[in-house]
Amino acid sequence: MKIMIIDDELIIRTGLCTVIDWKELGLTLLPPAESAEEALERIPAEKPNIVLTDIRMPGMDGIQLAKEIKKILPDTEIVILTGYDDFGYAQQALREGVTDYLLKTSGPEEIIKATMKAKQNLLEKWEMMKKESVQAAALRNQLFERMLTGSSEGAAIAGASLTPVRSWLEHNEVVREETSGICQPLRVILIGATGWGESMFTSLLFAAENMLFELLPCVTLLKSNKIIVVSRTEGGQAGTNKLERAILRVSDTLKCAVFAAAGNVVTSVDDLRRSYEEAENVFSYRILFGDQGLYEKKDVEYRGGGRTVCSQKEENELSAKLMNNNATQLRHWTNQIVREQMEDSTVTPATLQAFLQSIIIAAYRWLDRAKKDNGVETGSAPTFAFEPDIRLEDELFKYLSSVMNAFHELVSGSRYSYIHRATAYIRDHLDQHVSLQQVAKFVHLNPNHFSEVFKKETGQSYMEFLTQERMNRAANILRGTEKKISEVAGEVGYEDIKYFSQQFKKYMGSTPSKFRQFPND
Repeated sequence: MKIMIIDDELIIRTGLCTVIDWKELGLTLLPPAESAEEALERIPAEKPNIVLTDIRMPGMDGIQLAKEIKKILPDTEIVILTGYDDFGYAQQALREGVTDYLLKTSGPEEIIKATMKAKQNLLEKWEMMKKESVQAAALRNQLFERMLTGSSEGAAIAGASLTPVRSWLEHNEVVREETSGICQPLRVILIGATGWGESMFTSLLFAAENMLFELLPCVTLLKSNKIIVVSRTEGGQAGTNKLERAILRVSDTLKCAVFAAAGNVVTSVDDLRRSYEEAENVFSYRILFGDQGLYEKKDVEYRGGGRTVCSQKEENELSAKLMNNNATQLRHWTNQIVREQMEDSTVTPATLQAFLQSIIIAAYRWLDRAKKDNGVETGSAPTFAFEPDIRLEDELFKYLSSVMNAFHELVSGSRYSYIHRATAYIRDHLDQHVSLQQVAKFVHLNPNHFSEVFKKETGQSYMEFLTQERMNRAANILRGTEKKISEVAGEVGYEDIKYFSQQFKKYMGSTPSKFRQFPND
């Protein structure tokens, strides 16, 4: 904060400059001025925040000087010093916006007090301006976002008009040529940046935003995990090349990875929402494409979508891995499943998320069956986290390994834990020829001993349990699908359709065809 002293008397100027330690008061003392005219010549360049001036000087007096200073720098605080105790002067000075009126006979303490009052006035004024600026910027950003996305945060702006932000955009040099007044081609680009670590993520986005603002004719908005950029652009490949160069410059300078998703070019501010929606759709592919590069709508529009549900074969493979309690095998299987999906050129983020969610559901359904056998309350499968900054293999393995651990912890506390492992194994192999000897070998028991314990614990012989599980599985398939009866028979381990139908009617009271028509009878 700077202060200038103005007085035609050398002794007064020198005294005010030396008697008071202005630096200690947090003020920078400018060279004093001998007259109002000299002061007015220097003030536009030196811009003092506080002026300490004599009221009576040759030429222009202090009151007229105060009036002229306020025209140039309206926020300047002015303290008048006079050798005359004239109330009329004091009134006139205050009318011209003077902060205080002191006699030259006042001691240093009074002068310091008046100066500190002026300084406090400025600090309060600046703080108010800062708050108003922040609030105005926040409102502008919210309205800007609302215009692009069609939504807004907070009820405060729910009824606010978009006219001010549209006007701001249209009059900004980014979107309007000063000479023609015609709106230039625009596009929305969404920018993500990584590479500085989680604790420095926000700092990296701020740095990237500042660089983009310097490199491109654009307006920007920092939002959540990305930067929204509205940029004036050239048409065709020339505009894309310029954008690529800017992104590469940010990446090289900040030593980070930059992912950019661009919407199509539009020629109206009112069409920016369409460009934003296109950019947002492309941005969702970041989890497939990685954290580096520029992608446009044409790079994703050919993707029709991959599988959304895992196959029965994959579900059986998963069950076997969970049953074996081998983390290395489970990790290998998980990596393979995710890699196959990522390499599928038809996959979209939505279908990939659905497919991975179906694997988690299959794992928890398998766990729930074991819990029910143990009289434990079951729960629903969690939602798969699907964020660009995670490795899908790691996230999927985390969920699956927790299911595997939960199952083996559950059965390890049971006296006959091998029976629970055996029933889980049987359910996972209903589509195969699964003999008592095969299951007994899996749980490392003598077949005769296993048969005796199995009937004691389940209340059924091995064949009774196996047939019942097959019929229950068949009933669920008939309820939920339009598969042929022969396909249903194959999925529960029967090659002979006639024999399957006989067994099904024996357990369910009707043939498979009739059951499909009237499943609740």
